[in-house]
Formats: sequence, structure tokens, C-alpha cells
Amino acid sequence: MDLKIFDRMESEVRGYVRSFPVIFKQARGSVLIDENNREYVDFFSGAGTLNYGHNNPILKQKLIEYLDTDGLVHGLDMATSAKKYFLETVEQVLFKPRNWKYTLQFTGPTGTNAVEAALKLARQIKGRQNVVSFTHGFHGVSGGSLAVTANSKFRQAAGVALSNTSFMPFDGYMGPDVNTIAYFERLLNDNSSGLDHPAAVIVETVQGEGGVNVASKRWLKELQRVCRQHDMLLIVDDIQVGCGRTGNFFSFESAGIEPDIITLSKSLSGFGLPMSLVLMKPECDIWKPGAHSGTFRGNNMAFVTAAQVLDSYWRDDRFAEDTLRKERMVRDWLENLVHSYPGAGLSVRGRGLIQGLVTPNDDDMANQIAKKAFEHGLVIETSGANDEVLKLLPALTIEDDLLMRGLQVIERSLAEVLSEKGVSARVLKFGGKAG
Repeated sequence: MDLKIFDRMESEVRGYVRSFPVIFKQARGSVLIDENNREYVDFFSGAGTLNYGHNNPILKQKLIEYLDTDGLVHGLDMATSAKKYFLETVEQVLFKPRNWKYTLQFTGPTGTNAVEAALKLARQIKGRQNVVSFTHGFHGVSGGSLAVTANSKFRQAAGVALSNTSFMPFDGYMGPDVNTIAYFERLLNDNSSGLDHPAAVIVETVQGEGGVNVASKRWLKELQRVCRQHDMLLIVDDIQVGCGRTGNFFSFESAGIEPDIITLSKSLSGFGLPMSLVLMKPECDIWKPGAHSGTFRGNNMAFVTAAQVLDSYWRDDRFAEDTLRKERMVRDWLENLVHSYPGAGLSVRGRGLIQGLVTPNDDDMANQIAKKAFEHGLVIETSGANDEVLKLLPALTIEDDLLMRGLQVIERSLAEVLSEKGVSARVLKFGGKAG
């Protein structure tokens, strides 16, 4: 497959094409199709952007109908019928059942734009500059969001000093017996700790890029308590693990917390259309008109599909329940694989349909598995500080047979990689045969 024009004309910064070196021409549901008509099961979902699959027919039909009426496509922050219906649907489907009151801010088109707005707003509200983020956190690669991103690969590309951020250990970072919230609180209570009083704390409930690290409900509750007690805003970055990825629409719901500010993007439009959003408690909305702007914060096509997503999938609990059913399928399969190779140093972690097969930290095993998997027709990525986690992000709408097909490819690829290392399975999957 001829990729020469990409090599000749596109910047060296390109990344995913190096992992998936084919030219894709079509996509339907959880299947990608290249120019040679080869099909690939998609366990990547646009890095979590396609929770409802590629070209979801329900959303596509709604979008076609909207375009056929010459509905606005670009609208800045003007009032439009598409935005009105989206706002009404958010209120009816998300806010009223939860008895929530949040104000919506439409930011630039990507997740990092929402994070930038949230950080600016928090600093204005509190009149303080410092923000606490967490080890292995990822929040974007533009200026402010990069400062609260932990990975050195991204930070080293900044070209300037990244300041006004303090990093604290995430849940489990210092081992299962260390209460990292207690450590954080100790610093806050000590006037000589060197920690400047933060305006806010920004956190992912599941660190996707950081290695599928899952915060416990107790840890999140304690974090909210500390924020309230020490006059800091709590910002939950739900860009990758929100919009149903963990089962509930918002990833933090099961912990029973109510963030002051929430950032959403990726699967918010449901169709891969750029859209990002900041939800803030009404008392946090201290913006002056026009103080934060952006040309592409009014993607009306995204409003149309985002509203249809809420109408079609989130008016009752059935879709969430089905997502959790699929979680059990994936989790059982992966844990069986771990038990099949007791000496390989494997483990599993995750929530909902973001699951990680964790490989040894000083090995390139996860990348090797992902490469083998692509050769066998599965698109999947790795994450973690050393790319040590094979990250499963299938669409929430994936059919059971495709889900199983993808899991079988992972099993086959793992078996091949470990065989090359001289490791064989002790117990074969469900009495089956690896490979």
C-alpha cells in the first residue's frame, strides 16, 4: 500500500499512521476497511471519540436530514435551532434526572480547548495560579493543558517552562497501602510544605493515556472532601472516559461526587465531529462576555448528532447496562489470559469498556502484541508511561461477535509474542487453543 505521499508531505509529528500503516477508505460500526478491502476490528475508536461506532446509521441519518434543510453548519456562539435542541436535550436527559444545575460553555473544538477554559476560569474564580494535577495525568498538549499533563514525552515538546502546576500521586501510585490523599492533605496543612495554595485540582477518574489507572470511589470522595475543605475547585476531566465509556454517562457518577467543573469532548458529538464543552456550577460562571472565545465553538452538525445520541442511548438505563455486560465479557477474557500465563507478569485493570492488559514495565511486550494484532486485523493502541498497557477501547455499540473476534485476536497475538519469548500457556482459554 503506497504511503509515499504521506511520508513526503506530512510532518514527522504524525503518530498513529506509524502504528497502522495502511490507507483506510471506509468504516462501519466497529469495522475499518483499507484500500485493499481488508477489514479490521476497531478496538481504538478514535482514541475514545467513537463510542457509538463509525458512521452510526441513526446519527448519520439525522445529520443528512439536517444538512438537507440547509441548517447552519458554522455558528460561532450565536443562537441556532440545533444548539437550542441540544441544550433542551441535555437539560431533560442529563440534568433533570440527576437534579443537577450546571451552566454550559462551548469552547473550541477539541478537548484541550475545554481544559484550557476550565483552568483559566478556576484561576479567575479563586484568584490563585497554582493547579494540582496527578502523576500519569493527561489533559492535552496546548499551553495550559500541557502544564497539567505529566508525561515527559509531551512536556519536553513544549519549548517553554511549564509552570503554575503541582503534581500529586494518583490513587495507587505509591502502592496499595499508601493513602495518597492523606499525603496531599498533609502538604496543604503545612505552611512550610512548599505547596502554593491551589485554585483547583484537575483529575481523570480513569487515566486513559496514563495507563488505564483507575481511581477508587473512596479516593474520589476523599479528594472532593479535601477540595471543599481547602477552598479548591474540583475539575473532572471526562474527555476520554466520559460519555458512557465507564457505563454511566459521567465516569464520576458512581463515586457520588459533584465536580465544580467538568470537561467533555471526544465522544460528545457521537459521530466523530469536533465538539467540546465545559460544565460549570452556576456560581462558577464569572466570565465577562467575550472573555474566552474561539471560531469553531459552534459546530451545529455536532449539536445535531450529540442531541440524537442523548435521545437514542441515554433516556433510560438499558444502554448503560449493556455496556457493563460487555465489560464483564472483556474482563473475564483478559483475566483468563492472565491466569493462563502466570509467569508473564500480566495483570488487568479498567472500568467499563476501557480495559488494560498490563505487561511488564521494562518490556516492549504491549507494543509487540499491538503490532501482531494489527497484522491479524485488529486496531488497538498502547498507553502508559512506557507503553506497557495494551488499551482496549471498543465502541460501546460493538456487536458481541465482533467483540469476541477482537478478543480472540488479542489472545492469538499474546500467545505469539510470548512463544517468541519461550513462554507457553498453562491453561488454554475456555478450553480453546491460543492462535
